[in-house]
Amino acid sequence: MPAKARPSRDVAAEITNLIIRKLEEGVPPWTRPWRVAGAGGRPLRHCGTPYTGINTVYLWAIADANGYRSRYWMTYRQAEALGGHVRRGEHGSLSVYYSSFKKTESDRVTGAESERSIRFLRHYLVFNADQIEGLPAEFYILPDPPRDLGTKADPALEAFFAASGAQIDSTEEPRAYYNIKTDRIHMPPIATFHRAAGYYGTLAHELTHWTGATKRLDRLGRFNDRKAYAFEELVAEIGNCMLCAQIGVEPEFDQSAAYVEGWLEAMKEDSRAIFRAASEAQKAVDYIMVRTAQADRMAAE
Repeated sequence: MPAKARPSRDVAAEITNLIIRKLEEGVPPWTRPWRVAGAGGRPLRHCGTPYTGINTVYLWAIADANGYRSRYWMTYRQAEALGGHVRRGEHGSLSVYYSSFKKTESDRVTGAESERSIRFLRHYLVFNADQIEGLPAEFYILPDPPRDLGTKADPALEAFFAASGAQIDSTEEPRAYYNIKTDRIHMPPIATFHRAAGYYGTLAHELTHWTGATKRLDRLGRFNDRKAYAFEELVAEIGNCMLCAQIGVEPEFDQSAAYVEGWLEAMKEDSRAIFRAASEAQKAVDYIMVRTAQADRMAAE
């Protein structure tokens, strides 16, 4: 008898299910960098390039579930090329990317042919440096902890957020928010926060919302109901943590239970929802980093 075909692996469901489990445990995976040895940082490929999008969120979740402390991930062969070897019995984790192919279709009425591109998810396995022996010492060095900002404004961070070009108003209102109608971010005074890090983490969240305006990444106009609002909060939450990992700030995590329930509902209905949220968050962070880099170059000229 011919062998039965192996069922295809539902990678999106595997990734989503782990993130759902972490959320239900009360541990959003994007908070992971600051819970392990008090250190932040994005997951890194063997060459030092940061992972992006869903890979960032998923590898944070895997590292949290398994207690990995290193930021570095690599394939079996990459580990060998660096002089290391994966310990016996260790299991690899998913790293995903999209590929595509062209498909020609014929119109049923006219018979005219057209070509469209179809994207599909592919994956390979990577191992954390903590699963590998014999790597150069730098792969086992813990990332730097977040800066101790105390309770006062930090000049470097003030300059960073100003360089984004966002209009940031300090108001006496006891809440932070982005006003899409006026295109301005409203922040309580930094003195009202227990820690300056909490202020800048909150500002990073609101700045992620700011990137979604029509004249920027045009994200907010598409989200106009309860589910869409929760999805945008998920984008801002992930974007906040990605940005804070980039600039070395430990953010605050105090999303309401209603938002978390909304995230869980969206992920349980659609295994690709977290992929879209992570992608939108990555676009937002990239946009902010490009804007601030451009402002820095102009100031230096």
